[in-house]
Amino acid sequence: MPNANTIEKRLQIAAALIILGLLVEAVCLVWARPLAFLIFVGIGMLLMFAGIVFYLISLVAPGAGRSQ
Repeated sequence: MPNANTIEKRLQIAAALIILGLLVEAVCLVWARPLAFLIFVGIGMLLMFAGIVFYLISLVAPGAGRSQ
């Protein structure tokens, strides 16, 4: 069983990625340029997707990445 601090650290990283993605998307919604849409989709959604995937992986395989 992995340490609770390890799981908490992974969840904090996932939360940071999701929050960073939301901040990028919020800035792009205020910025009304065609490039803003590309940044919204390219960077913002990529960060959100990475955060969600990292969150799900940390829940499903909490012992992944630790040496035995």
